Amino acid sequence: MLHQLFASKFFIVLSLIILSGCSLNPDKSFRVETLAKSELDMVIDEHLNQANAEAIALMKKLYKRNPRELKKAPKGTTVDTRVKQLFSFPRQVQFNELNKKYGNSALLNAFDENFKGDRVFSLMAGIAGILHGSYNFQDEFFMLDTINEQKIYNSARNLETASWLLNNKKDQQQQLFILSNSLGANTGNNLSYERLFGKLIATQDILAQIIANRNNRTINKVLHGFASTTLLPI
Repeated sequence: MLHQLFASKFFIVLSLIILSGCSLNPDKSFRVETLAKSELDMVIDEHLNQANAEAIALMKKLYKRNPRELKKAPKGTTVDTRVKQLFSFPRQVQFNELNKKYGNSALLNAFDENFKGDRVFSLMAGIAGILHGSYNFQDEFFMLDTINEQKIYNSARNLETASWLLNNKKDQQQQLFILSNSLGANTGNNLSYERLFGKLIATQDILAQIIANRNNRTINKVLHGFASTTLLPI
C-alpha cells in the first residue's frame, strides 16, 4: 500500500514538473471553481491542456506541409477555422464533409482511397476524437468527476497507430496520402511530426499510470505493435 501511494505521488510530481508552463493558458488567474478541484483534477487538466496544445501544433504543421488538403475544404476555411472546429468547447463531433465520422472512423477515413475531401482534417478529427473521448469530452475536471485510465492508455496506442499510418499508408500510385516526416539528402531530415506524436503519446501514458496508481487498478496493456492498424475502443 505504501509502495502504491509513493508511486502515485511520484508520478503526480513528475507530471507537474513536466507540464509546468506548458498549459494552453499558463497565466490563468485563480478562480473560485479551483476550490472544487483535487490535486488529481489539476493534474488531469494540465495533461488535457498539453494534449490539446500538441495536437493543435501537429495540425498546423500538417497543413503547412499539405496545403493542397485545405483547398479541398469549404470556401473560406482557414487553418484557424479548422482549429476552432476541433478544439473549441463544447466539442463538435459531427461534420458533414466527413460523413459524420469522428474519432477512430475519421482517422481511418483519412487513408481511404475513396475519400476525396480534406485528409488532414479527417486525420485530426480522428486524433481529436480519440483524445477528447479519453477525457469524456470534458474541458476540465472537478472532484466528483471520474476518468478511466484504460481509455487514456488506449488513446495512446491509437495515436501510435495514427503515427504509423501517417508514415506508411500509400495510395495506388505508391504516394503517401499525407506528407509529414522526411529523410533524405534532397529534402533534409525532418522528424518534428514524429516528435509531436511522441509527446502526445507520453502525455497520455503518464496520465494513465497516475490514474491507475491512484485508483489502485491495473491497466490492461494489450499487445499492440507500431505497425498495427487495429484501433482500440475509447
